[in-house]
Amino acid sequence: MAVYVVKADDSVETIAAAAGVSVEQLVSENQIPYPYRLAIGQALYLPAEMTVPGREINTNGYAYPFIGNYVLRRTLPYLSSLSVFSYGFTTAGELVPPRLPDVWMIQAAEEYGTEAILTLTPLDEAGQFNNYLIHAVVQNPESRRSLEENLLAEVREKGYAGVDVDFEYILAEDRDAFSLFVKELTEAMHGEGRTVSVALAPKTSANQPGLLYEGKDYAALGAAADRVLLMTYEWGYKYSEPMAVAPLPQVRQVVEYAVTEIDPAKILLGMPNYGYDWPLPYVPGETAARTIGNVEAVQIAIENGAEIRFDETAQSPWFSYESGGIAHEVWFEDVRSVQAKCDLIRASSLRGAGIWQINQLFLAGWLQLEENFHVLRKKQ
Repeated sequence: MAVYVVKADDSVETIAAAAGVSVEQLVSENQIPYPYRLAIGQALYLPAEMTVPGREINTNGYAYPFIGNYVLRRTLPYLSSLSVFSYGFTTAGELVPPRLPDVWMIQAAEEYGTEAILTLTPLDEAGQFNNYLIHAVVQNPESRRSLEENLLAEVREKGYAGVDVDFEYILAEDRDAFSLFVKELTEAMHGEGRTVSVALAPKTSANQPGLLYEGKDYAALGAAADRVLLMTYEWGYKYSEPMAVAPLPQVRQVVEYAVTEIDPAKILLGMPNYGYDWPLPYVPGETAARTIGNVEAVQIAIENGAEIRFDETAQSPWFSYESGGIAHEVWFEDVRSVQAKCDLIRASSLRGAGIWQINQLFLAGWLQLEENFHVLRKKQ
C-alpha cells in the first residue's frame, strides 16, 4: 500500500527524497498547498514503483451540475460512469430537469470515455426526499408509464447511457410497486441499449425496520436492475454524535447481507468523499456538524496544530482541536480508509465503487483506487 504517515520533523522535501519522487509530484497528487505544511498523522499517497492494477471494476461518481469544470475533468479519468444529480418528477410522471445545464457534463464525460448517467430522485421544491411523490407514481400504472417514457425520451435526446434510480424513504406499502417500476424501467432501457442502476439504503437484514429500509427489497431490486449502489455511509452524519462517516465494521455488515440477496457482480460499494466537523459538547437534537472535504479536513488540522489519528476499528482518520473557545471533533476519509474499502471490494468480489460525491477533488483517493484496480471504461 503506497501510503506514508507524516511524523514530527517530516517535510515534503524529506518525504519526496525518501520515496524517490519529486516534490512537485508529491504536493500535486496530495493537493498540498503552498507553503507545503503537513499535519502529524496525515496520510500521504505515494506512487508505487511498479503498479500492476488488479481486476477490472466499475467506478461511479455522483456530481451536481454546479461542479467546477477543472474538478470534473481531473476526476473523470478515474470514473467508469458519471451520475448527474439530479432529475425530479411530478405525480403525473413528468420529468423535472436540474436547475443548471447538464449537457456540458455529458459532453465532458464522453471525451474521457465515461458513461453519463441520469440520476432520478423524488426531491420536492425544498430539496427533500418526498415519499408522497414515490407513492403517487409507482402505484399509478399511467403515471409510471409516463415517467418511463419521459426518461427514455430524455436519455435519447441528451445521450445518457442509462438511469440511476435514487429513491429514499420509500413507504413499506410501496415496496413491491417500486420494485416493479425498476423492473419495467430496466426492460424499457434495455430495448435501447441502456442500463438502470438503483441506490440501496444500507440494510443488514431483509426485514430491517425503519422508513429508510422497509421500502427496499434487495432481492427484487438486485434482480431487476443492472447494478446497485450500497449507500454505505452516513453513520456519522450532520446530527449524529461524532463518529466515522463509513466505519468499516458497519460497512462490512451491509456487504455481508447484500451478497446473500444480490449477485456481487452487480454491487457497487458506496464511498463517501467528505467528512464532518462537530462542535462539542455534542447535544442530541441540537448539535449540527459542518460538512467538509477530505483535503479541507487536513488543512483544518494544520491550521489548529492538531495531530491526525487513525481509528483502527473504524478504519477512518479523525482529530480534535479547539478554536474560539469551542472544542471540535473531525472525522473524514483519507488514502488509508480508501484502501480498507478497496480491500473489502476485492474480498467480496464486488463490481466496484460508487462515490458520493465528486464535487470536491480528492485526487489521492482516486489514485489509490487506480493503484488497486483497473477502471472499466466504455470503448471509444
